Amino acid sequence: MDSKPPLKIGITCYPSVGGSGILACALGEELAARGHDIHFISYGKPFRLPVNSPRVFFHPVVINDYGLFKYPDYTLPLSVKMAEVTRDFGLDVLHVHYAVPHATAAILARSMLPLAQQPRVVATLHGTDTTLLGRDKGYGPAISHALACSDAVTTVSEDLKRETERLLHVEKPIDVIHNFFKPGKPARSKEEVRKELGLTDETIILHSSNLRPVKRIDLLLQAVARITTKKRFSLVILAGDDFGPWNEEMWKLGLSDRVIIREKVIDVEDYLQVADIGLYTSDSESFCLSILEGMCFGSPSVATRVGGIPEVVESGVSGLLVEAGDPDVLARAVEQLIENPSQCRTMGEAAKIRAANLFSPEVIVPQYEKLYRRVLANR
Repeated sequence: MDSKPPLKIGITCYPSVGGSGILACALGEELAARGHDIHFISYGKPFRLPVNSPRVFFHPVVINDYGLFKYPDYTLPLSVKMAEVTRDFGLDVLHVHYAVPHATAAILARSMLPLAQQPRVVATLHGTDTTLLGRDKGYGPAISHALACSDAVTTVSEDLKRETERLLHVEKPIDVIHNFFKPGKPARSKEEVRKELGLTDETIILHSSNLRPVKRIDLLLQAVARITTKKRFSLVILAGDDFGPWNEEMWKLGLSDRVIIREKVIDVEDYLQVADIGLYTSDSESFCLSILEGMCFGSPSVATRVGGIPEVVESGVSGLLVEAGDPDVLARAVEQLIENPSQCRTMGEAAKIRAANLFSPEVIVPQYEKLYRRVLANR
C-alpha cells in the first residue's frame, strides 16, 4: 500500500478485447482501491472497466467523421480530450497503453497545457506497437519519437524490452513491469458451468484469446485434431471476436462435436475454474495474460516457447513449453497431461503458487505506484 498522498491518473487503452485493455482496466481498479483517482479516456468504454467503482471515471472521446478527411482521425480528438481532462481534474500522470496513437496523443496533449498543469507521461508497450508497427517505416519513427518524449517507458516482459531496444532504438531506460491478474469469485459453481457446457467428467482444454492471426487458431485446431488419447476431452474457446471464420476449418477437421465456443465472455472466472489445461499456440506473445489467468486457478498450460511466455511459465514445472509451429508436438504435450492427471495437478499447483508469488496485484501494482512517484519527482 502506497502511504503517500493519492494521485490523479489518466489511463488510455484500446477498449476492445485484448490483454492490454484487460490489464489497463485491472490496474485502474487496483489503483482506485488504493485511494487514487483514475480517469479512463478512450473512444469507447473499455471491455472490463468496472461499473460504478469508487474513484473510477470514464471520459469518452467523440470522433467526428468530417468529409474533409478520407479517414476519421482519432489522435487529435483524443489529445484534446486528454488535455481537457488533465486540466479539469488536475491529473498528475497520463498512463497510456500502446504507443500509437496513445503516446503520441499524450505528448500533444501535454504541450497544449501551461507548464504548471502538464502531466507526466508513462507509456506501456504490450507487443504489436513494437513487433508489428515498430517495423513499419510509416509508424516506426513516430513511435520512437513518442517514446523519447515520454517520461517513462515500460514493457510487460524482458523479451519485449529487448525487442523494443533493438527495433526502435530507445535510448532511455525501459522498466519491465509484468502483467498481473486478480481472479474474481466465479458467479456459478463448477457443476453449473459444466452443465451449461454439456460436459461431465472429461478433461477440459481451454483457449482464450482475441483470435488475431498471431494467435494461430489454425494451429490450435490442428493440434487438438491430432490428440490421440482414448480419454475423453473437449476444447473450450473463449473468443474475444467472432469465431465464424473458423467454423469451416473446425468442421473439416472433424472437431464440431469436440469444440465449444463462447464469445466475448466477461465473467471469465466461471470458465477458468473448470479448465484442466490451457492451450496456446501463438507465433509471438509479449506475455500472454490468458496463461496467467489459468495459472491463478491451478491450470497448467501447454504453450509455444515464444516472446515473454518463458517468463510466465517455467517449463516442466508450471506448464509445458514447445517450439512454435508444430501441431504434432503440441498435441503430444497435451496428451502427456491428459494421460497423467497427477502430473497435471502438480503442475497446476505450481502454476498457482508462481502466479501468486510473481504476478499478483500485491506484487505488481506497487511497481507502477513507485514509477509514478519517480517521474513526478523529476518535474
